[in-house]
Order: sequence, then C-alpha cells, then structure tokens
Amino acid sequence: MKLTGAQILFQGMVEEGVEVIFGIPGGSVIPLYDTLPQYPQLRHVLVRHEQGAAHAADGYARATGKVGICLATSGPGATNLVTGLANAFLDSVPMVAITGQVASSFIGKDAFQETDTTGITLPITKHNYLVLDVNHLAGIIKQSFHLARTGRPGPVLIDIPRNIFLEHAEFSYPDQVDLPGYKPILQGHPAQIKKAAKLINEAERPVIIAGRGTIIAQAGAELKYLAETTQTPVVTTLLGIGCFPEHHVLSYGMAGMHGMAYANLAIDKADLIIAVGMRFDDRLTGRISGFAPHARVVHIDIDPAEIGKNVHVDVPIVGDVKMVLQELNKLINSTQRLKWIEQLESWRKEHPSLEIRDSDGLLPQYVVRQIYEATQGDAIIATGVGQHQMWAAQHFYYDKPNSFISSGGLGAMGFGLPAAMGAKIGQPDTTVWCIDGDGGFQMTIQELATIVQENAAVKIAILNNGYLGMVRQWQELFYKRHYVATPISCPDFVKIAEGYCIPGLKITNKKDVIPAIKQAMDHQGPFLIDFMVEPEENVYPMVPPGAGLAELLEQPRKKAKAITDSNKLPVSNI
Repeated sequence: MKLTGAQILFQGMVEEGVEVIFGIPGGSVIPLYDTLPQYPQLRHVLVRHEQGAAHAADGYARATGKVGICLATSGPGATNLVTGLANAFLDSVPMVAITGQVASSFIGKDAFQETDTTGITLPITKHNYLVLDVNHLAGIIKQSFHLARTGRPGPVLIDIPRNIFLEHAEFSYPDQVDLPGYKPILQGHPAQIKKAAKLINEAERPVIIAGRGTIIAQAGAELKYLAETTQTPVVTTLLGIGCFPEHHVLSYGMAGMHGMAYANLAIDKADLIIAVGMRFDDRLTGRISGFAPHARVVHIDIDPAEIGKNVHVDVPIVGDVKMVLQELNKLINSTQRLKWIEQLESWRKEHPSLEIRDSDGLLPQYVVRQIYEATQGDAIIATGVGQHQMWAAQHFYYDKPNSFISSGGLGAMGFGLPAAMGAKIGQPDTTVWCIDGDGGFQMTIQELATIVQENAAVKIAILNNGYLGMVRQWQELFYKRHYVATPISCPDFVKIAEGYCIPGLKITNKKDVIPAIKQAMDHQGPFLIDFMVEPEENVYPMVPPGAGLAELLEQPRKKAKAITDSNKLPVSNI
C-alpha cells in the first residue's frame, strides 16, 4: 500500500501508540496538517508557542510514562523548540519532535525559514534525523521511538523537508529495529552486584541517594525493599522526588543545595553512598572535594557515561535500575542500624528544615503546605524554576512517582504552565496544580489560551513576590543586596486570567488562603490564584556556592553542624 510521507508519519505514530500531539502549523508542515484529519485517533493540541509544545510534551511524558510528541514548522518553529528539547535531554524525558524543513532542493540555499535544525539540535537530542528519502521514513520513525524510550530516555528529532510529506512510498512498518551501535546494558554485572551487596552488608552508616532513573525504571518497590531490609535512610535528588514515599520513616527528603539539613548531614557522615539512578550533578553534591568524605560509593545507572563523571565510584554497576536492584536484593542481609537511624532522627529534630515560621505576612511555604493539605498529596505538582520550585519541592509531600514535574538540569523558567497542561491532558482524572513564580509565569503565559481551548482543568498558584526571586536571593546573600534587574512588574494576573475566561483570585492575607484553594479545587475548570507573598522571603536550607553539603545555611542563616552524641533521642519505630 502506497502512502504519502505525511500519511506514513501519522500511521507510524498510530503504530507506536501515540494519542496526543502538541504543535502549531506553519508553511513547511501545511501538507502534514492537511493529512491530520485522516487520523481522528490522534488528538492535536494547538499551543500558542512552540516552546509550549515542547514543555507540554515533556509534562505529558513524565505524567504518563509515554513518549511525548511535539510538532513545529521549519525555521523559527524549530528553533522555538530548542529550550524544550534541551530540557528533556538533561532530564531524560522520552520525546519525539517532528520539524518541517524547506523542500530538499532548497536546503543549503538560505531559503525562507530554512535553518540547520539537525545541526542546531545535535548536542541536545539523543539522536536526530534529516529525512531525504520518503522510503526511509517508516524505519526512521520506528528507530526514533525506540531510541526515545529505551536505555536512558531522551528526545529524538526528525526533520522532514516539505516535499517528503507529499511524495509516495510503499508503507511497511518495521516490527523491530536494527541499530548495531545501540545496545543499552540492562543486566548489571553479577560480580559488581556482589561487591555492592558486601559493602551494604558491612556498612554502619549507609545512605541511599535515589534519582529520576529510579522513577523511569519503575523501581520503587525494589528500592523500598532495599531500604527496609537494610534499614538504610533514603534521600532523593530534586527529580527523584516521589520515587520513595516521603511519609516513610526511612525517608529523609531531598538533598543538595536546597535539600533538608538532615539529609545533607547524613551524606556528609555516611560511610557508604548507594547512588541509584542519579548522576551526581553539582546541585546535589555541592563542592565535589567535600562530598561524602568518609564514604565509599556504589553507583547504579543505565548510562555508563554518568558513572565516574563527577564523583569517584568504588563499585560501578551499569544496568537498568529495576533489574539491578532485583539481583542486589537477593544478596543483602536484614540489618538493624538503630544507632545510625537514631543519629539521623536527632539531626531531624535539631535542624527542622520544614518548620514554617510565624509571620504576619503571607509566606509562600504556607501556601504550598495548604495546597498539600487540600489535596492530601493526591495531585501532580508542576513547577517553573526558582524559589517557588524549591518551596514546592520542600513543603508538599510526595508519596507517588511522577507526582512532581519540574525542570531540573536545564532550570528553564516558563516550564511550569505548559508542563502542567501536558500533565493534565495525559492524566485528565488527576488533580494538577501549577505552582509558579510571577517571573517565570509570564514567559509562557500565553498557554492559558491553550488550556481553555482544551478544557484542561489546571489549577494555578502564582507565588508573587515582585522579584526574580532566586536571583534576588543570591544578590542579597552574596552581592551585598545589589538588586540589579530583579525587581519585576507584573500585570494583574486575575484580570489576565479573566481575559482568557479563567476565574481567578488575588490573595493578600493568610486567612484567605485555605478558602481560595478550596474554591479552586471545587471549580470544574482551570482556576488561577495570585498569592501576594512576602517579597524578600528566602529559601532555606541553602548550600552556598563552593561550599560542602555540611556547610549549609539555615534560617536565620546559621551553619548546621553535625551532632556527635547519637544517644540524645530514641530511635524511630521502623
């Protein structure tokens, strides 16, 4: 059966189980959009900016575990995807981006809206393709989805000249792919797993650091078994939030620059670090030379390039986290580590990182906590980047994977709103809150129109402090309060929301927070609340740049010091 290139593309998507495409049309992809009505099983979401398409596909992928799809035309359409592709690349999100290109005969001639899309995106995609023969298209689609979702997931881009959409080829969709140079290692080396088990069984002060790779591998049950059997405390990276229930007695929250003081102190005093599906990025480690100075390191990750890249590793294990933990769990001993757990509980009591101070003003931490109370954690939280992101990570409790969606590696402001929209479209029966800042929200505010058009009932909480808050915090602490280019004016967000036919509230008093959240939750559609929070509230704890994890600042900016007497408090009931 002969099909056009456009038909081959859409039929390939159907074969791969695609349900939703986030995109916007343009000249090079008009033939593709002309074909779209032939495939009613594909839902197209018309975004208002291509960056929104990429971020929405990202949020959709994280919320569902499926491959996210975004679609853009050539030139500016393709370049507008770049931030979203880089974000997905750094955070290991499975995506396939389709971009139109000028006709093959015009490539290299600076034709209207021509850009070297594959050249631009080569460093920020797992792989990319320029399709010059329609007969190769079906195989490329199959390869792209395979690459995006297997091994360490990531974005793959397919750049397709306009004429390829119109040309015909015999359609035969491959059953499997043949990529000789791409063979992800899934099974960990048995000898290395035995070494890891020996270190775990012998350790006195082990700590598990779990990252997003644990969520991707769906290894939550295996991680829980490892922690409970060996009574090992678990801390997470920012993107590992939700891989281990935060209400579990062995959970010590997020570690790193704005992690819990007791989590950072645990890492600093550990004699063994068990790193699971994480990459030792600088926001987690602080000063590398001071990271876990007393510990040996076991590192489990599917990407061999990450092992030993930043931190020296004693026992490297390359493999799928779930499969490796299944084998590791056969070799571990049931252990009582009462003294170590007691020490951590002592730090938890003496360094209450989640304590919200009394204030006459409206504190952003209080707002986040009340959103948690209203949802009881049964929600997806999508954030932008900045102070609000850290407060959302700290003061909402996450017991399920894929319930915290945020831009980690790239730190892309503007991620929150389109990602929340993508998550809601992917999980329509789940409550989705977008917690954003007044700066980042304005970067993709136009996607309010898409939310209304798609009837996506996203609840939006803006923590409005009148600043680019995280930069202002650094200026306060390290640049003598030189607030250069960080005070930011904002529109009336409630009126803006109403202009998009979204109801909204502006909240200035603490007493109005709970009723406002309830009103938003009770409303059937999207709802926006503009919380006017304390302008110069800072995120604590904080590890200053160049400092070690134990050299953190706590409110009111005092250094946390390890407590050596481990007999002060009774052990938790584990």
